[in-house]
Amino acid sequence: MVKERYSILKSLIALVLVILFLWAGQWQYQRGIDRHAKNTLIKEQSLLPPIKLNQLVDDIIAFEWRKVTLSGSFDSNNEILLRNRYHEGFYGFEQLTLFTIGDKKIWVDRGWIKAGASATISPKLQETFAGNVTITGRIRMDSSLPRGKFFAISQDLNKNLVSQLDARKGVQTEKFYVDLISASDARMNPDVPVELPELSDGPHMAYALQWVFFAGLVIYGRRLIRKSA
Repeated sequence: MVKERYSILKSLIALVLVILFLWAGQWQYQRGIDRHAKNTLIKEQSLLPPIKLNQLVDDIIAFEWRKVTLSGSFDSNNEILLRNRYHEGFYGFEQLTLFTIGDKKIWVDRGWIKAGASATISPKLQETFAGNVTITGRIRMDSSLPRGKFFAISQDLNKNLVSQLDARKGVQTEKFYVDLISASDARMNPDVPVELPELSDGPHMAYALQWVFFAGLVIYGRRLIRKSA
């Protein structure tokens, strides 16, 4: 029988490929586990009854996605438009308005609005009415809001869009914001509320099996090469 040339090198290459493929499979598997856990948490939290602001403790993260009831007033002089938001194929923004409860300030995401005729023209905003109002919304962590440059509403009479460097700078708010679901004043209910993310586990488990299959193919191929030598 003819001795196989570069046998050790071929085996090392096959071993490296198998290790890489198994690592990729483990990585995809863990991503699938993490995503399933997150989806389960979102679903469970969103179904719990609303809590009040004074029930929140320092560990706000434990309350993310849960409903909260707040009583205060909207500040129409402090609004932000988050770019690159789509609804049913149309480009637009999410309108955030500052909500004041005594000395506490919280950003409230009032949902999607359609973009204006051009990039420099303000869209038609959802109207903000003066006075106290009670709102119900979902708690979201402030860290999920975009940082840096994004469109904000200037405070001039025309309310033209301006590009600012972090329009939230200088406004001391809580460590969370709220996705508005409903308001006691029906006029301020969101036209297109922020929806929960799609609770799908994605293709991670299938990808994990795929990488394991690839590792098996490498082992099988290496055996065939060795037999044919």
